[in-house]
Amino acid sequence: MGNSVFLITPPFTQLNTPYPATAYLKGFLNTKNITSCQADLGIEVTLALFSKQGLEQLFAHIAAAPPATFSENATRILALQEDYIHTIDAVILFLQGKNPTLAHLICKRDFLPEASRFAQLDDLNWAFGSMGTQDKAKHLATMYLEDLSDLIMECVDPHFGFSRYAERLSRSANSFDELYDALQAPHTYIDKILMDIFAARMTTIQPAMVAISVPFPGNLYAAFRCGQWVKAHCPEVKVAMGGGFPNTELRSLADARVFEFVDFITLDDGEAPMENLLQFLSGNKTTAELKRTFLLEEGKVAYVNDKATHDYKQSQLGTPDYSDLLLDQYISAIEVMNPMHSLWSDGRWNKLTMAHGCYWGKCTFCDISLDYIKIYEPITASLLCDRMETIIAQTGQNGFHFVDEAAPPALMRALALEIIRRKLTVSWWTNIRFEKSFTRDLCLLLKASGCIAVSGGLEVASDRLLTLIQKGITVAQVARVNRHFTEAGIMVHAYLMYGFPTQTAQETIDALEMVRQMFLAGILQSAFWHQFTMTAHSPVGLDPAKFSVQKETEAIGAFANNDIMHIDPTGADHESFGYGLKKSLLNYMHGACLDYPLSKWFEFKVPKTSVVPDYITNALMEEEAGTIKPTSKVVYLGKQPTVEVITKSKKGSTWEVSSLTFQGKKDKMNISVPPPQGSWLTGMLRQLAVSNAKTFTLQEVKADYEAAGLEDFELFWDNKPVNTLHKIGLLKL
Repeated sequence: MGNSVFLITPPFTQLNTPYPATAYLKGFLNTKNITSCQADLGIEVTLALFSKQGLEQLFAHIAAAPPATFSENATRILALQEDYIHTIDAVILFLQGKNPTLAHLICKRDFLPEASRFAQLDDLNWAFGSMGTQDKAKHLATMYLEDLSDLIMECVDPHFGFSRYAERLSRSANSFDELYDALQAPHTYIDKILMDIFAARMTTIQPAMVAISVPFPGNLYAAFRCGQWVKAHCPEVKVAMGGGFPNTELRSLADARVFEFVDFITLDDGEAPMENLLQFLSGNKTTAELKRTFLLEEGKVAYVNDKATHDYKQSQLGTPDYSDLLLDQYISAIEVMNPMHSLWSDGRWNKLTMAHGCYWGKCTFCDISLDYIKIYEPITASLLCDRMETIIAQTGQNGFHFVDEAAPPALMRALALEIIRRKLTVSWWTNIRFEKSFTRDLCLLLKASGCIAVSGGLEVASDRLLTLIQKGITVAQVARVNRHFTEAGIMVHAYLMYGFPTQTAQETIDALEMVRQMFLAGILQSAFWHQFTMTAHSPVGLDPAKFSVQKETEAIGAFANNDIMHIDPTGADHESFGYGLKKSLLNYMHGACLDYPLSKWFEFKVPKTSVVPDYITNALMEEEAGTIKPTSKVVYLGKQPTVEVITKSKKGSTWEVSSLTFQGKKDKMNISVPPPQGSWLTGMLRQLAVSNAKTFTLQEVKADYEAAGLEDFELFWDNKPVNTLHKIGLLKL
């Protein structure tokens, strides 16, 4: 027997980068000397389907068993099938980054066949203003693939969709019935492609256990198909399932039919449960010693959680291992004109975690009662950097997406300093809370270390609702933090929410006005509205009366059990606002229609905003008090200045000044100070250099100044010209 464990992600997640769960688990198994192999079946199925041979087979299959009627769109694609077959391999190579010159041909608009997805392009043409040839070509190539995807959904498999395969079956899944029936039906065309690839891999690898990661509802159907194949063809191999979907949806699983497809389902962090399962399968542990694991005992679903087994600390988990994955074959698509979403789906990002769980852990809409969010544990910056260096060496890619619930500012600071000390060239982005710790200087430090973007929840842009959500922030504070990021050159994406319990029509319109003002002030570059969903494990779901809502459904299906339908007697008709909120946002992101009256975005009468038109500009005028403390660290990132003492004269009197010249990457900067301060400052900057192991606090800098016999430290340090030196890297953190 070769590998002990075959780790798989079933179709479909993102096509531009592997979902990281299997890489995390493989990294952990390496520390235990357990052999494993991993595969992202989503990208493998996609590449098999979208190839010359794949399309020839697809069109032949449709011709052999045509549906009763074809839409006009499908008729057109079928008529152009030779053009699709002729262009597909070149397009996929282009999206894999291997054929960049094809962009010029694609942008001429007479190379790719175009069906209905291109009809919406005229609306979007204005959005291409700021896009280069490569991005425009990626977007056109993405629509070409979406056209083919529409054909597959219409003529071959109604459940197909790049990242949503059969998602509807699991979405409505308080009951397992619909999904179970679909799994009894014959294999669909897409299922057959998946099963051929999976069967070939099983033959080569011959594992003792198949471990399936199911991060999203859209992976569930294919996960069960893989489990079903193992049960039919390799009954001696055990199947385990875990991941984001089981963690939130299957916590009260009771339907025994699920175990016709899998043997075990584990919850939350997968490392300790998997280690115990493997020891159980090799006869070294009993059933009672399993960790957070569902299994079938005497025909009934049982949940075993041995309290004696502890989870591993983050530092013990090993470095995520991306070997076996086809890293050079992922495809970068640009589907929507949202700067953050294109960052998400364009290019390959190594995924890492700075901290387990969330350091805030109070937001009332979030599943904060679950261990994977509740138990907060950061990793040290030096260990994080070690892992980053290992991953760069393995993958050849130096882009990192830290997938934290909310990255802690103190750890981001430590990580940025460590990246700069090690002279690592990386670009990275992460999720944050918009809190006041993100000062101007911290944002400049993050930028210097390679941070290119942050995303955070502004959620409901209303102070009343932010207090109710327990977000711990105010709209004015978010505006100031966003300005600090924007001025440092870091893109800001805000997650917005509408439909929170008790939110009125007035508050929804006021929230939109706050967002409009932020785009107008240039401190927000990207955003997305989500409608609030009540979940069983969030404070709202656990105590709805506190938020003046009533549960319409108790989430007590024998299968999936998280989303709860609810009635909000005091709130607005939330659903009706969705279209207008999203349409206005699309325009704002392109700097358009910022002067439109808000009522223009809605088909129905909405209240006038009660927010004053200069609310955000006023908030930006106020400075955060007390963010710089005596214990703040002082760091210098720039080059050491050249110094000359020059004599100045005016009205017959002469005096000397120290002239310090700083060379920055883009331009140089000069300041003049009295000679005693000049020589102290030059010496101090050498000690403050980021490359030094010792860091100084503001208190220590002041003490050093006074020890040199100089007076009025604050007068010198907090005023011009010294307080302009942040521009070349003198930072108070």
